[in-house]
Amino acid sequence: MDKFLKREKEFQELDRISKMLIRRDLVLTELREKREKELEELREKTITLEKSRIALMNILEDVEKARNLAETEKNKTSAIFENFPEGLIFFDKENKISSINSKVQELFHLKEKKIRLIGQNIKDLKNYFSLIPLIEILGEEIKVFYQKILLIKTNLILEVSVIPVFTKERENKGKLIILRNVTREKNIERLKTEFVSIAAHQLRTPLSAIKWTLRMILDEDMGKINGEQRGILEKTYQSNERMIKLINDLLNVARIEEGKFLCKLQKQDIVKVLEEVFILFEQTAQKKGLKFEFQKPEEKLPEIKLDVEKISLAFHNLIDNAVNYTDSGGEVKIAIENLTEQKQILISIADTGIGIPIEKQDRVFNKFFRGENAMREETEGTGLGLFIAKNIIEALHGKIWFESKENNGTTFYCAFPC
Repeated sequence: MDKFLKREKEFQELDRISKMLIRRDLVLTELREKREKELEELREKTITLEKSRIALMNILEDVEKARNLAETEKNKTSAIFENFPEGLIFFDKENKISSINSKVQELFHLKEKKIRLIGQNIKDLKNYFSLIPLIEILGEEIKVFYQKILLIKTNLILEVSVIPVFTKERENKGKLIILRNVTREKNIERLKTEFVSIAAHQLRTPLSAIKWTLRMILDEDMGKINGEQRGILEKTYQSNERMIKLINDLLNVARIEEGKFLCKLQKQDIVKVLEEVFILFEQTAQKKGLKFEFQKPEEKLPEIKLDVEKISLAFHNLIDNAVNYTDSGGEVKIAIENLTEQKQILISIADTGIGIPIEKQDRVFNKFFRGENAMREETEGTGLGLFIAKNIIEALHGKIWFESKENNGTTFYCAFPC
């Protein structure tokens, strides 16, 4: 019996030991699996780190390339800026000089002062005597404008433009001042203007003599003429009149370019001035079968400073175009109104004529411009009327613009401060 019990205990002990061994094996297996998993994760992390290292090296290489490219572009831009044939000054957002090229130094005789100008505010530039004319045209706020003429001295005339500079994201970076030496062009223009003026004056006297001689013959002050002779003389008289108009237009253009056009500024009733010009065209419009209307304001308008002779010429040119280029049965309407809020007097001259092709509209106020559709109409014209009208109106501090569509008419607008 004792022997049996002893054997039973041995079996129990062996069972306990075997279970313990099994549990140990399970724990060891779990540990091994865990270690293997950790090793696998470590290998994966090592691979990821290696990939990240390679990617980072590639990024660093790309950054270095981009930096070198940016440096190259910067040097290229600086070289272009420095060697640009026109004078360039770049003002930052605070109106301080950020860059200035050698051409500016040459134009204003700055020499060694160029470096000292960097970082200076526009207000501080008044300390440099040679720059004062430029500062006056730019103003302390440096407003944007294009192609203003600046006379520095008789042998130096500059064309000044102020251009805003933006990034792709439309962030304002400052303003670029472009100074172009136009002395030679302006001197050529002056010589050309003087030649035209002299030639026109010399031609006007004999043309006037021809006009009055023809008029005397047509009025039969020198004897009777037959129908055939009258026809020839009428055509000659009309051709001579066209030549006189061209000469007068050329003289007006010459005076405009010399800045000697306006001379008799007085306060005037603009409605009365416009009405007097309107009356001159009533008979022509009636003969042509046009509906010709002048819409006056109900209230009395304030008087404004005008050169009556010159503004009448401007209105004459605008109405003349409206009547000439509107076919029979069409309409020409002239209106004037007081824009009290804008403190302006607005004049509109609208017609239902041939209109202006859209591709030609930016040239309307150029000298000698006539649209192809206008030339097909075989109407008389020098191509100077609108150029003269625009210069007269702007010299009186007014504005002129138009709206037009080919074959659907044109409306010219003139606005004057009051």
